[in-house]
Amino acid sequence: MVSRSWSLHGGESGVGRPSFVAEFGLWDERQAAAAEQVELQLDDVDLVRVVFCDPHGLARSKTVPADVFRSVLRNGMDFSAGPFLFDTGHAVAVDFLGDAGVGVGELLGAGDFVLVPDPRTFQVLPRNEPRTAWVLGDEYLRDGTPHPLSPRGVLRRVCADYDRHELSPVIGLEVEWYLTRLTGGPVGNAGNGFGLQGPAPEVAAVNPGYQFNLDSYYDSVADVADPLAAMLMKLGLPLRSFEHESGPGQLETTFNPMLALDAADAMLLFRTQLKQECRRRGYHASFMTLPRLESFDASGWHLHQSVTGTKTGHNLFAEDDGPQDAISAQGQAYIEGLLSRAREFCLLSVPTVNGYRRLAPEFSLAPTSVDWRFEDRSAMVRVLAGGSSTHVENRVGEPCANPYLLIAAQLHAGLEGLLAGVPAGRGSYPALPRTLREALEAFRAGDSAERLLGAPLKSCLAKLKESEAARFDAWCAAERPEGSAGGVTEWEHREYFGAF
Repeated sequence: MVSRSWSLHGGESGVGRPSFVAEFGLWDERQAAAAEQVELQLDDVDLVRVVFCDPHGLARSKTVPADVFRSVLRNGMDFSAGPFLFDTGHAVAVDFLGDAGVGVGELLGAGDFVLVPDPRTFQVLPRNEPRTAWVLGDEYLRDGTPHPLSPRGVLRRVCADYDRHELSPVIGLEVEWYLTRLTGGPVGNAGNGFGLQGPAPEVAAVNPGYQFNLDSYYDSVADVADPLAAMLMKLGLPLRSFEHESGPGQLETTFNPMLALDAADAMLLFRTQLKQECRRRGYHASFMTLPRLESFDASGWHLHQSVTGTKTGHNLFAEDDGPQDAISAQGQAYIEGLLSRAREFCLLSVPTVNGYRRLAPEFSLAPTSVDWRFEDRSAMVRVLAGGSSTHVENRVGEPCANPYLLIAAQLHAGLEGLLAGVPAGRGSYPALPRTLREALEAFRAGDSAERLLGAPLKSCLAKLKESEAARFDAWCAAERPEGSAGGVTEWEHREYFGAF
């Protein structure tokens, strides 16, 4: 009876506190209605993975029995602050025993926060026994206020800004990634620890590559790729295409346009479930930009974006009275917002040491300067004009970027440009950073990031990225690597290839 009492009141079970959602009014009407439908589905589910997105864009979770989730759904669930404190190599980057230095007192001692499931994201995974569901949550402090370090919370705030102006951002995802075959070998624990990543998964290429969109090369991976496509559709994701890119086993997956928060949620679900399903089949999927593997090409994440009036349903980027191959003055003002803030926000689009390998002249279709042009894949912002479907494509992002922060940064910059009303010029803008450290300096120096993220999250991200960059610099100083496979170091391959 004692154990049951503790469980009901959120003690040892880690289940938030009674009626946490109702006490602080954390759901809107749509979420409340969705919660009722979720409760009806729980009789047909064994386990539920309760998930949130950490600052690096990785899914962190706890798995609970379905009957426990009935309490979690409305009471929330306690989670450790650890994922906010560790850099990409699991080194402690934020001091949680002394002065955390980011303006969030609850981090001291690595105290818990409360994760509240968003019932609209509840999804039964298309797997066999045990029957497992997935649900994303929003992070809150124990007093019911939104957690200032929540990436999903940032995008929620940006979407609210659009809503106040009777606007709705629309996002299309176009993501390149690598499919490789696992060849056995150690699990990667040797030499692993806090800030020390063990060996990356041992893999083999699945085909030679370098026959762009060749049907035979897609067919060579179709035994894996086709079931993956079917899985994504069963998850309710609006899959548009699967295609073979240039590198060996390099695939591109695109999705139909979505509302901004739905797109970020979809990206997290897509990357996580794709990696897990590939592993079950004896393969490895990686969203690392440029793996340290022979003849591999760099992968990018191209983010398509437009803005619609919520009352009119009109695409603001469409030129009403002009030619079809044009973009409106409002669309050009949005582009100006993207260009003028591109350098400061680059850290959110390209957040890893490895990502900057791609932003180099040898990758001709990756952006190296801050510019925009119609139908030109070498520009940072490519405009696709087509009447009511007119939109822009920002080509700077890397596939493993945090989807909430990348999308939020784009939308925030675009909205500020849109409201300022200054059309994009054809002049020069500050160049894109060439390294993670240079991007970090630009991120720290400007004030746009703080307006977007708030001071605590800006400070936290700076500490995380400083730790990552410093560990890379220290390794290079000690190892004096000559590099291979496009200059990618062993450190990068260990750091990113497995986790991302």
